[in-house]
Amino acid sequence: MSWSRDDPGPGRRGYHHGNLREALADAARWAGVSSAAPYRHFRDRQALLADVARRGFELFEERLDRAWNEGRPDPFAAFENVGRAYLAFAREEPAFYSAMFEAGLPLDGDPGLREAANRAFAVLRKAADTFCARLPSDRRPPALMMSLHLWALAHGIASLFARADGGRRRLPMTPEELLEAGVLVYLRGLSLIDEPPA
Repeated sequence: MSWSRDDPGPGRRGYHHGNLREALADAARWAGVSSAAPYRHFRDRQALLADVARRGFELFEERLDRAWNEGRPDPFAAFENVGRAYLAFAREEPAFYSAMFEAGLPLDGDPGLREAANRAFAVLRKAADTFCARLPSDRRPPALMMSLHLWALAHGIASLFARADGGRRRLPMTPEELLEAGVLVYLRGLSLIDEPPA
């Protein structure tokens, strides 16, 4: 979790399974309260993590939406920007990303968390809708299916190759290059594009 938007600091650590207590202690120190203080405001660990995940999805939605920029300057470039924003969020906000996707939180148990997650996914759906609308209706893939495929591709690359912690795998290219190539193959396979814009 990044506590300062301007300076992440040299000792910044991200959350991963096993160091939640340490991350919360860091957060408490940053806030100027005791290390036990965060627990007093939530009924249990799951409620605390759900609140962190909810806030993470809100920030995630903002980043994805800003990257999509209503499909400007063109849908292809905007779609690439969304992919880069996805990877950047995983890299720059590992604590939020882990709480959102790795803590095993049931979305149905927390309406606020579910709604925040759905709003973030809606940005990917909006991008898929824009691409699908470019095709004649008889050749148009289901936008939901396409958005789920692209989400799985971006999420897999982010989780395996774009992490800021020790779980990152090595690649002979950047995660951004891998995602771009995967999206190009996918979009060409659906006949949504012939050649990427120059």
